[in-house]
This record gives sequence, structure tokens and C-alpha cells, in this order.
Amino acid sequence: MALKVLSSAFDDGKPIPRKYTCEGEDISPALSWGGLPAGTKSLVLIVDDPDAPDPAAPKMTWVHWVLYNLPPSAAGLAEGISRSDLPNGTHQGLNDWKRTGYGGPCPPVGRHRYFFKVYALSRVLPDLGTAAKADIEKAMKPHILEKCQVMGTYQKGT
Repeated sequence: MALKVLSSAFDDGKPIPRKYTCEGEDISPALSWGGLPAGTKSLVLIVDDPDAPDPAAPKMTWVHWVLYNLPPSAAGLAEGISRSDLPNGTHQGLNDWKRTGYGGPCPPVGRHRYFFKVYALSRVLPDLGTAAKADIEKAMKPHILEKCQVMGTYQKGT
């Protein structure tokens, strides 16, 4: 069985409900995953938007959430999970608001795509503190066993 991530809040390629955005409660959707490859020692979750600021002329990938060193025993994350409820050993990286935690979709214009990516790693990463996505990607690159994603879309006012 291949690594797979799902959300009970939205189907792959479908709209993310307003509840999980800056126009709603701005809480994280529930996520679940399974099919971890043999030898998985930790997981990384990165949520980002490659369509920023405008899908017609994207200039950057906006980072919404970064978690690393999730234990392989964790089968997912509850809706609206708080820092204190994250699985033991989990670290948070910085999002592009320069803070930790989930920041929901809040596109300035157009319909954006939001990728919830899970990486299975062959090791636990060192404590990188509240590192940026690029630092975590660099540290995990040689240890990626498998990657999967689920993608949702959002446009303000919908």
C-alpha cells in the first residue's frame, strides 16, 4: 500500500470549506494518512500555495503550515489541532506569516491551490527549532522514503 493522505473536510482537487480559511474559523482541517513505507522513523507535513499572489501570474509559494518529526505512530491530525495536542516529539516550523501553526487559505485574488504534503522519512530530524520550510526540506531531502499529497482549492467570497 502506498503512502496516502486524506482530509475528511474536502476531497482531492475540490474546494476547501470556508471554516478552514481566513474568512471562517481559520482552523486546520482534519488529516489522516496511512500506508507508511517500511523504515519510516518520522513524518513531515508541509501545507503551501504555489499560486501566490495571483494564480494568473504566480510569483512565490506561500507556506501555510510546517510540522516535522511527527511520529510514525500518528495516523493523522484532528481538526483545529492545537500546539499542545500535537503528537509528542512534533516540532513546528515557520509559515510565511513568520509564526508557527496553521494559517488557512486567504488568497488576495483568484482561486488558489493548497497542497497538504506528507513525507515519510528514514530518520528523525535534528531539532531545527522554528526553521523555515527551505531549511526543513534541505534537512529531510536525503531521508525521504515516500511523499503524498492532497490538494484543495479556495477563492475568497465562495
